Amino acid sequence: MPKFDGNVLRSVAFACMFAGVAGGGLLPQAAIAQPAAAVRGLPDFTDLVDQVGPSVVNIRTVEKASSRASANGMDEEMLEFFRRFGVPIPNAPRQQRPQRPQDDEQPRGVGSGFILTADGFVMTNAHVVDGADEVIVTLTDKREFKAKIIGADKRTDVAVVKIEATGLPAVKVGDVGRLRVGEWVMAIGSPFGLENTVTAGIVSAKQRDTGDYLPFIQTDVAINPGNSGGPLINMRGEVVGINSQIYSRSGGFMGISFAIPMDEAIRVSEQLRASGRVTRGRIGVQIGQVTKDVAESIGLGKAQGALVTGVEAGSPADKAGVEAGDIITRFDGKSIEKVADLPRLVGNTRPGSKSTMTVFRRGASRDLGITIAEIEPDKPAAKTAEREEKPKASAAAQQMGLAVTELSDAQKKEFKIKGGVLVATATEAAARAGLREGDVILAIANTEVSGVKEFEAALTKADKSKAINVLYRRGDWAQYALIRPGR
Repeated sequence: MPKFDGNVLRSVAFACMFAGVAGGGLLPQAAIAQPAAAVRGLPDFTDLVDQVGPSVVNIRTVEKASSRASANGMDEEMLEFFRRFGVPIPNAPRQQRPQRPQDDEQPRGVGSGFILTADGFVMTNAHVVDGADEVIVTLTDKREFKAKIIGADKRTDVAVVKIEATGLPAVKVGDVGRLRVGEWVMAIGSPFGLENTVTAGIVSAKQRDTGDYLPFIQTDVAINPGNSGGPLINMRGEVVGINSQIYSRSGGFMGISFAIPMDEAIRVSEQLRASGRVTRGRIGVQIGQVTKDVAESIGLGKAQGALVTGVEAGSPADKAGVEAGDIITRFDGKSIEKVADLPRLVGNTRPGSKSTMTVFRRGASRDLGITIAEIEPDKPAAKTAEREEKPKASAAAQQMGLAVTELSDAQKKEFKIKGGVLVATATEAAARAGLREGDVILAIANTEVSGVKEFEAALTKADKSKAINVLYRRGDWAQYALIRPGR
């Protein structure tokens, strides 16, 4: 019979006693192994990729080069001088390709999309195809098609294009109402042109207010330039959103991304396919938030509804008897919990229809009948003779990736602003910061700009070693971007 050292026996006994104290008694082997077995496994996305992957497409846009001016702001003769004598081209990126012949096609952008119907309707973001001369759709089987833009809606950033093909693998559309915070989701797209890239994460929030007409889905799925327009997919293989935006201070993914809810996108796409445009209702009021103090002081109780700060003369609201100071609490039977709810409900109402609106005025609620008018549609981006004379950018603007032009008097009147400059092109640092063609820059480096001359002066004085803040306007909204000039 073998002998055991007393110290060993004491150590074993101590270990058993410790296990008994820690667990409330000695545990059987099966119980000890149970916590490891109870750990929930991570989701497997392989089947989803096989199922949905063939429905995701790469979208490439091109434009015609019709100017002798290059992206560096130099004409062809000046560039030829630098090339002939072997002198480095100022502010040119490394391994710059030779200037292309006049009227040649030049790449403009890369995005993603997905097949909506088997007969060739493809959904993507409006900003992916905005201003493009030609749209090329590439399927996962490497077939390429020239696509026709059926319609694009800038307010929701939804676009529909059509390719001539049949029997395509269409996506299944999911119920956004069933989507839960914390649920696993997956994205497929072409970040930085890398086709069929798969990323995954969870739903971080729903009904996130970042725009006029859309309560976005917030996720932590990695989204980068080129993912725009691609699908957000749940674990049932259904598309629940269109990846559209990211929150970033660096120009790259920082853990927060936003997707357009699919129910909103489908509603918009149906109008685009039917008429090529989206109609929205309007009632002609300016509104603001109802604070807790105001709600309590006027007897409303809780902070809810939309405070009417102004009524447009002759508008539907004016004709219905709405007054400044009213608080709109319900529209067509639906409660207005926060100010952003009203423009969404009104915008989704068919122009010409009659609705009922509840307002709180001087301690009492009353119902008002109102006939909905149509909001002015977005004007298509002009592709004009401006192409014949590209704006020349200064060296400082080139470093930012920007070229700007003066605003016309008509544009200032349309935007209801006194000054600013129009972004003609936004590449490299400016594009990474989120700026794009058609934006209006109001101030740069904390300096208000009234025109191109003031813009160039402010930019020249700005410290290029630090991020430069730009206040710009897109549509009806103004926001800030931080541009980090290339080094």
